Amino acid sequence: MGVIRLARGAAGEGNGGNLGRVIAVRVVVGLIVAAMVGVALVPMLVLLDLAGGGDGWGLCDRGIASCRAAYFEGPELLAVLVVVLFLLLMLLRLALYARRVLEGRRQQNGSVGGGERLGGG
Repeated sequence: MGVIRLARGAAGEGNGGNLGRVIAVRVVVGLIVAAMVGVALVPMLVLLDLAGGGDGWGLCDRGIASCRAAYFEGPELLAVLVVVLFLLLMLLRLALYARRVLEGRRQQNGSVGGGERLGGG
């Protein structure tokens, strides 16, 4: 429902408000992609911290030499990261759908000229 309201805009707003919404959705898509990359990098950063003598972001209290991690800590971390990645993926799909709806609305209203469309030459 929120996506439909987002695409319609306020009464008397014109095409300028819709363009601002398209740009805002593009920024949100960029932030979601950056968050997905950040979450995907967490295991590598934990390993780098352990290799450098750190505690692996709390995984091993006194470094890797004295690490007595429980058997399920690694799989638990993996499960949390996978769930977060799937939630971010759902948000990304929703944002891309909203962008597609808004851009379709802009093209229907005639606010995009032939030269501005992809392949419009």
